[in-house]
Amino acid sequence: MKTLKRRLIKTVLSPWTALLTLALLLGVRSLDTNFTESIRLRYFDTLITSRPTTVPKEIVTVDIDESALDAWGQWPPPRDRYAALVKDLYDRGAGLVVLNILMPEADRSGRDAQLAAALHQYPVVLPSAPSVKTKNSPRNPGTAVLNPEHSDQIVQYPGLIANILAIESAAAGIGTVNTLPEVDGVNRRIPLVITVDGKIYPGLALETLRVAARDTTVQIKLAPNGVEKLRIPQYGPITTDNLGRVWIDWSQRPATWSVTKLPPSLDGAIVVVGTTASGIANPVPTSIGAVFPHALQATVLSTLVSGTTIQRPDWADGAELLILLGAGILLLVLTRWVYVGIASVVVIIGGLIAGSVWAYHSSLLLLDATLPALGITIVALHAYGVKFITEFRQKQMIKKQFGGYISPVMVERLQRNPELIKLGGEKRDLSIVMTDLRGFTTLGESYGDDVEGLTEIMNDYMTAISEPILTNDGCLIKYIGDASLHVHGAPLDDPQHALRAVKTGLEMIEAVETFNQELDRRGKPRIGMGVGVNTGPTLIGNIGSKARFGYDVLGDSVSTAARLEGQSKPYGVRIVIGPETKELVENIYAVLELDLIQVKGKTVGLRIFTVLGRHDVLLHTMNYVFATQQHDRMMELYRAKCFDRAIEFCRDLSKEFNGTMKDYYEMWIDRCEYMKTVDLPEDWDGIYISKTK
Repeated sequence: MKTLKRRLIKTVLSPWTALLTLALLLGVRSLDTNFTESIRLRYFDTLITSRPTTVPKEIVTVDIDESALDAWGQWPPPRDRYAALVKDLYDRGAGLVVLNILMPEADRSGRDAQLAAALHQYPVVLPSAPSVKTKNSPRNPGTAVLNPEHSDQIVQYPGLIANILAIESAAAGIGTVNTLPEVDGVNRRIPLVITVDGKIYPGLALETLRVAARDTTVQIKLAPNGVEKLRIPQYGPITTDNLGRVWIDWSQRPATWSVTKLPPSLDGAIVVVGTTASGIANPVPTSIGAVFPHALQATVLSTLVSGTTIQRPDWADGAELLILLGAGILLLVLTRWVYVGIASVVVIIGGLIAGSVWAYHSSLLLLDATLPALGITIVALHAYGVKFITEFRQKQMIKKQFGGYISPVMVERLQRNPELIKLGGEKRDLSIVMTDLRGFTTLGESYGDDVEGLTEIMNDYMTAISEPILTNDGCLIKYIGDASLHVHGAPLDDPQHALRAVKTGLEMIEAVETFNQELDRRGKPRIGMGVGVNTGPTLIGNIGSKARFGYDVLGDSVSTAARLEGQSKPYGVRIVIGPETKELVENIYAVLELDLIQVKGKTVGLRIFTVLGRHDVLLHTMNYVFATQQHDRMMELYRAKCFDRAIEFCRDLSKEFNGTMKDYYEMWIDRCEYMKTVDLPEDWDGIYISKTK
């Protein structure tokens, strides 16, 4: 079950699970909901409005504004006002007038005849409006339709509101003024044709272009999916989508004049007239904000006249899906290298945006960069989120594994860089410190059946000896009953591991002396401690079975450290170090050779040493330099089998070193007395064979 759980967690926390997110994003993009479409359209707004604005000379707008109402006195004005306006515009050189004012009711002033007369004299294009039912008699559209059976594929309305017959029949052209907002209510594409009661009617802009071209018809070829071709014979083909819509080019902004402030000359421009006075006309929402209806129609007309063909290619959706798929998979491959993956996200998204901008400005193609970019960002967030969670779990495992065994500073360093820990085992030079409690049996007997009291005092003891370990950046491997094992030089490298190990051992001994004061206060027997320090190659890492493992050490260096600690009691000292440790610390610490010994389990002799203290401290507390020389001389006499002379030196030395080595020299005197009784070979090398661990 645990194995299955680990595999499940490993699978869930794999960056490749972002493939599921990628698949979900591809599905959402394929469904193309209103939400995704609105995001795409907003991006297209940015592209379309990014082109520099130009003012076409062929088209202008004229506003019936507040000043016009002040001059005319009422709304709607008598229709002879429109007649006068049409005449005035042509007198100023208008090429064609578009009067974007619907007149479905007779003029209450009875001036319809004057307007109709003006329309017979001057060519004017008038609007009609799609509605839920038809009103008046719409003029038959001048359209030639190929495959009319497919007319149901374009925009349909149930009815059409026309102008009164006298005006409708007198106009040069009639065009519908419908809009077709997108899913977000914004008008970006305007239908050039619509269907009402089986007949196809041209939009106002298309009809204006037909009249301006002096053509009689608009030709439309339909297909099962809608409009296939649209053209005015004297003008040429016009590109639309299958619904007959064109994208509005907002870079075309016709010049605008007030009815009351017309220019002296209109230079043959098509003039689109409409109302802007407050409360009369309602602006329509567009990519650039609210625009009055006649200004919208003028911009559509400018788009057609300029030949601008903004397109959303049929293959765009498929291409964007493939880009998202390919870029997403590439990104997942690159996320194995953190900074390469992050850089690739920036490059891919930047490339998508730059490519779509280039496609629009060079070819007027609308390609969406937002949804692929958003999808790639989400995939990247998934992949890196999983990596973050994995690393966080790894750091928490490090904290859990090492939090009670090494200093918080070292835990923090390991959490910042987990690679400092080698999973499995590695061999490196370490200094191993083994300690053992002296006097536990007596202490335990003093508590009798009070197990809780004994447990409490032992926990206090372990706390006391652990503090120097953590303070000196040691790593506590384990407690073994009343013994402890810790190392220096792992999990973080420490060039001074031997010095720190000896320093820690001495401080642990001092901590025990302080702890004895607490035992005195409780009326309990005092305890002691033996310390063994050894340096050498050691296997360290996560060692154990597949089901259970821990951070541990293995090797001859570890067993030797245990043997050294075991010799502290028979030699009457509190700390014993090995020769490799001695070589690394003797410049800082005063060391004294104890013996050349063959410890149990070994076949060769091992020089063992004790530590007297730091040189800089001992120089002020004892004459240890002379005493050390005498000690070395004593060892020479012993190995030369001059046991009586060695005994004399031991008696003198027992008073040196502030008496701390008295037990050692008494043991040595007994050793010499014993050695005098032994028949030693001529080539005796001075090695003492220990019978205990």
